[in-house]
Amino acid sequence: MFSLNETNQFMVYSNSVDLRKGVEPLCGIVRSSGKKPTDGSVYVFFNRSRTLMKLLHWERGGYVIYYKRMEDGRISRKVFRRQDKSGFYCLRWDELVLFLEGVYPSAARRKRFNIQ
Repeated sequence: MFSLNETNQFMVYSNSVDLRKGVEPLCGIVRSSGKKPTDGSVYVFFNRSRTLMKLLHWERGGYVIYYKRMEDGRISRKVFRRQDKSGFYCLRWDELVLFLEGVYPSAARRKRFNIQ
């Protein structure tokens, strides 16, 4: 059952990952960063071209992997905030949804009409 929402903590991996990997290799990435994959956080991974995304989440009784494939376009490069450091950083649910929709939360809002 899909149970992700704004109450979850989303940890985005700051480097691209080969998304042919399954549960165990993704858990290995989480463990090598000093985190526990069973702590209830949702771990978010992207491929190099930013067209695929996997979310690794521990629920009662086992791991769940959510997979998203973009039909057209790519996820914003801004989702990789810390390219100089490897590891995870925290992202809010609403920021993640905006990135997936192609909206940049830090962008200045454009006016719809010119006011004269």
